[in-house]
Amino acid sequence: MNIVVLAGGLSPERDVSLVSGSLIANALVQNGHRVCLCDVYMGIEYDGDIANLFTDKSDHSYSIATTEPDLDAVKASNGGREALIGVNVLDICAYADVVFLALHGAMGENGSLQATLDNFGIKCYTGSGYAGSLLAMDKAISKQIMTQSGIPNADGIIYDTDVDSVERVAREVGYPCVVKPANCGSSVGVSIVSDEAELTAALDYAKKYENKIVIEKKINGREFSVAVLDGVALPPIEIIPTDGWYDYKNKYQGTTKEVTPAEITEAQTKRISELALAVHKCLCLGGYSRVDFLLNKEDGEFYCLEANTLPGMTPNSLMPQEAAAAGITYNELCEKLVELAYKKGH
Repeated sequence: MNIVVLAGGLSPERDVSLVSGSLIANALVQNGHRVCLCDVYMGIEYDGDIANLFTDKSDHSYSIATTEPDLDAVKASNGGREALIGVNVLDICAYADVVFLALHGAMGENGSLQATLDNFGIKCYTGSGYAGSLLAMDKAISKQIMTQSGIPNADGIIYDTDVDSVERVAREVGYPCVVKPANCGSSVGVSIVSDEAELTAALDYAKKYENKIVIEKKINGREFSVAVLDGVALPPIEIIPTDGWYDYKNKYQGTTKEVTPAEITEAQTKRISELALAVHKCLCLGGYSRVDFLLNKEDGEFYCLEANTLPGMTPNSLMPQEAAAAGITYNELCEKLVELAYKKGH
């Protein structure tokens, strides 16, 4: 097949996406496909036959810094262009047999890109459709849906920086609490705070990304994740930061221990798997997802943190590790996602 791998973009998770995209492209070439790795924001200028953009060479690589990328600098390098989809991107997608979405956050996960592809008649793309993507990406909406569906999640509020006050947080949530932008991933904009001074700083940090912020009671316990692949829950993985919590740096700089299958009881494995499938279903997700949880040490229950519609796809990312525990290699996982996308579009 001719497969375009879309990565990059103007999300705070741009660098993570470029790493995922590079490794996915390499794996798909190794699987025998012709691949075009395309930065969805940058686009690709070309002369001649569009088919020449697709190659059987697998030499892509990218690395992640310890901090989020400077998106203003990325825009400045493109003359300040605000359009999120670069030159020729949609033509390349229309030509390809499958569009592999290696994007994380923003347009890649909030449903807008999926809706655009649908509107251009491009149906064979990986992951969820526009509706499920929107529901899962917006933590405020997904929190309300999960609560109505009986899925445990932390008590909290939706905070509007334009109208709300820190007094509301103290009154309705209390300390310690977790502050996170409603529509970011990879722990971008997230803070754990213990008093009003820390809360004020955390709100200033979060509103760099948006004004709608989810503030929840902090749950003390172990962190886990469960991927869902084609209607089946993969073995759960436990995430153990060696220092602090699972923030942007710990996620991508190799300072976190990950154990899969997670060392929990059979009953706990059954419970977290059932919850992951329930979250996947209630948010109307597609061929695959990854659902994150905390195991509350006080009541022994799993509380859902969020669902990811386009989880990280480096070989060391959580979902590929879970797949490996189920006997699925990285290249086989990439191939399965291609198959699901092709099947969805035909």
